[in-house]
Amino acid sequence: MDRQLEEKIAQFVGVTGASTRDAKRFLDKYKRVDIAIDAFYNEPVALPTRAPAPSTSKLSTLFDKYKDPDGDDISVDGTIRFCEDLSVDPEDVVLLAVAYELKSPRMGEWSRKGWVDGWKNVGVDSIPAMKTALLRLRDKLGSDPEYFKQIYNYTFEFARPPGQRSLGLDMAQGFWQILLPHGLQGGALAHTQHRSSDEEDEDVMMVTDEEGWKPEYTQWWLDFLNEKGGKGISRDTWQMFLDFLRTIDAKFEKYDVEAAWPSLIDDFVQHKTCMKPRMTSNSTRL
Repeated sequence: MDRQLEEKIAQFVGVTGASTRDAKRFLDKYKRVDIAIDAFYNEPVALPTRAPAPSTSKLSTLFDKYKDPDGDDISVDGTIRFCEDLSVDPEDVVLLAVAYELKSPRMGEWSRKGWVDGWKNVGVDSIPAMKTALLRLRDKLGSDPEYFKQIYNYTFEFARPPGQRSLGLDMAQGFWQILLPHGLQGGALAHTQHRSSDEEDEDVMMVTDEEGWKPEYTQWWLDFLNEKGGKGISRDTWQMFLDFLRTIDAKFEKYDVEAAWPSLIDDFVQHKTCMKPRMTSNSTRL
């Protein structure tokens, strides 16, 4: 327990710049590091001290710890060591948010500039502070619809093999399996509908009480893809599937067959609702 408390104190101090005594006081009261940090920042009069700006030199030193001995970047081996130090699984969904923040060019790779600039923007420069930052990023990814969309769309480019226009089917399914449950559980994928804005001549997305996509539907989608087969998922299908998931009603009764959905989504709805096949120009889209 003493070692756990010491690690929590180090995380708290790394993020806030507070004294060890103040860190212990807040942790004794709030127990969880993320809650204690929020409480710290909500008491500016009692604790005016704030964390110094993240250190470029400290971040560069950390980068050198993980980068390839014969290269300029961090690759897969360094990423695995980094994940071990963070106590996080390399396949944890939060690492997609980290990759986005650090502008990782592809899976398991990190450039020095992206690493330094990214962690500075996040506001941390040490492993304990990064562990706490992961708690914030995980929560934001699960609860913030716009941030989820940014990470979701970034994932396609991040995971797509160089020179390929599509994301391999197995790869796409793997990322859907970690992204969708997280967004559904946290509220980032809450059911929405288009509503006309009173102030601007455009539609806006509004959260509704209507029941929408359910967790078990994700497996329906994956099973359908396996049955249908195919080599990959296009950017258009990847991006529009997110809009479909957010707006479809639970019974698929309000699906607009005349809207410009990719044919794969049309086929999925038809498969699940026994809709009559339709022959339109949209049926050729992938």
